[in-house]
Amino acid sequence: MSISKQDVLNNIDEVKKYILESEQNKEEKVIGIAIKNRLTGSIIFQSTKTTFREAVQDRLESSANLCGANLSGADLNGADLSGANLSGAYLSGADLCNAELQNAKFYGKGGSVRLTKSQLPNFLTALGFILED
Repeated sequence: MSISKQDVLNNIDEVKKYILESEQNKEEKVIGIAIKNRLTGSIIFQSTKTTFREAVQDRLESSANLCGANLSGADLNGADLSGANLSGAYLSGADLCNAELQNAKFYGKGGSVRLTKSQLPNFLTALGFILED
């Protein structure tokens, strides 16, 4: 089969269109974790990582701001959250055991977030305290 130079030139635009559409489809199919604002549901950070721990650490490498993030139920066991701004973040059911939380901020100005007595042991353990009876 032989293709003339003119046939190739006539099909270049079709090939360019195909390549452009293929690239756009790749961008639309972002696989990973989206960290969303707990109130608005808007995406704070989109990561290509496959776990919340990796996604949070990915976010912290670019910026320590997770203010208002919905991290409910996230497995953050052993995550390095040092210096992270977690004020207003929703952490219900999140596993913060062994997480590094040095200089992490959990509340905004005035500290309006309340802890129940049942939440206090897990919170103190996540901060590195050893609880004794």
